Amino acid sequence: MPGTTPQPTSAPRTRSWWGWGWADAHPDDAECAAMGALVPGTLAHPLPVPRVRDLDIERPAVEPPAGLAHLVATGPEERAAHAMGKAYRDVVRALRGRPGRIPDLVARPTDEREVADLLDWAGERQVAVVPYGGGSSVSGGVEYRGDAHRAVLSLDLTAMGRVLEVDTVGRAARIQAGTLGPSLEDQLRPHGLTLRHFPQSFEFSTLGGWLATRAGGHYATGRTHIDDFVQSLRVVTPAGTSASWRLPASGAGPSPDRMFLGSEGALGVITEAWVRLQERPTHKASASLAFTDFHAALDAVRAIAQSDLSPANCRLLDGGEAALSGASHDGSAVLVLGFESADGPVTARLGQAVDLARSHGGRPGSVDGADAANSDAAVSAWRSAFLRMPYLRDGLARMGAVAETFETAATWDRIPGLIEAVRKEVGDAALKASGHPATVNCRLTHVYPDGAAPYFTVLAAGRPGDEVAFWDDLKAVASDVLHRHRATITHHHAVGRDHRPGYDRQRPDPFALALRAAKTALDPRGILNPGVLVD
Repeated sequence: MPGTTPQPTSAPRTRSWWGWGWADAHPDDAECAAMGALVPGTLAHPLPVPRVRDLDIERPAVEPPAGLAHLVATGPEERAAHAMGKAYRDVVRALRGRPGRIPDLVARPTDEREVADLLDWAGERQVAVVPYGGGSSVSGGVEYRGDAHRAVLSLDLTAMGRVLEVDTVGRAARIQAGTLGPSLEDQLRPHGLTLRHFPQSFEFSTLGGWLATRAGGHYATGRTHIDDFVQSLRVVTPAGTSASWRLPASGAGPSPDRMFLGSEGALGVITEAWVRLQERPTHKASASLAFTDFHAALDAVRAIAQSDLSPANCRLLDGGEAALSGASHDGSAVLVLGFESADGPVTARLGQAVDLARSHGGRPGSVDGADAANSDAAVSAWRSAFLRMPYLRDGLARMGAVAETFETAATWDRIPGLIEAVRKEVGDAALKASGHPATVNCRLTHVYPDGAAPYFTVLAAGRPGDEVAFWDDLKAVASDVLHRHRATITHHHAVGRDHRPGYDRQRPDPFALALRAAKTALDPRGILNPGVLVD
């Protein structure tokens, strides 16, 4: 046979060790400078992209266990990449060459037995174990702080990344916890099924991470938290393995799954789960509406949330957020609506939702034909900005700007006052601390009949060299506002270490007592993700 010319193969993409996502997707110096020019008081030139070889990384304080050494990496690149999550304060620390405690070892177990063996070894040697999925935490959930343990092991679950079993009759699947979002969907696609859970971190996060942090996903209404999809869990703890029954529902006492959902690796390591699936949607429709009055837009969203229409997407962007995403340029707030179904057309439901929004002053687009292009452009601009925003945040961080988000949830009666208080008090604190005005934008990401989840974006000039402390001060102001308005410290970003002060104030004392008892019983040597949820 005649020979064939080998086709060139492209090099595999690599993850950024210091910032969000893919290393080749970050803004270049020119784009960083252009963005920085829009934020008064930022640096004249971007900070250089950090390099692992410039970090002072000490030799590991412990040797990996002999029988499991083949699972363990000790190289500086692997260790630096597992030192932090992807919050603004993590990015800035990397840019300034101060990433904090770098794990001594990175282990990638391939099954439950290896997870248990690693926990046994770590307990015997007082090595802290930080469970790690995709590393996309934005609340300090995957790093070690302090010096109470002789060494730190980052337990990377991504080698456990398979869909093990699919029940097409009951529309469910048994999936390993280290399965990344795209791989999970790829493995379900041949069965015509989908989990349909799409957090913003979807590309770089795992099923186990979603479960451990009670992640919020694609749906703005209805089933949105990963909790809603769980049938059962398997969790390896130092005290043994917890395996709940796979059931559609149960009233048999407190749910064992609920104890581990949101436990952030402090009580055990989630290794697999049975999750509910659905058919892949084939019918989709979307529209956008503009509002000159943000409070009227809030009323419109509440009316839609309290109807039985159940849009998949119902996101309200205030004027600043709409401008930032390119969805609006005249100061209008923008409501993005989307419906989807595997069963039949959804245009009628979209039309009803648009009518509800119109009755509260919304100016519709795509249902009127003539404005369809404008509406489609607004929806497309929002989607593109949604995926691109974390990369732009990192670019602004290189310019010395504070560019970060935080989110919450509260009942409808508190929403208007909460949003106004956050805008004013965080903005005032930034101006006082930096001497430059800050931008505080808001969008609603998830809505319920009884309340909503506001998501805030803060853009401000930081204090050069002191950006982390500056952001921590602003976050403390925001947390005080949330507490006063009885708004949760987090709706879907998890507690981690950054939200611990707010979480400690929010949870009831008897529950804190029970949580500490559970921690002591399941993790008697205190090695699992120390500092998360409880001490």
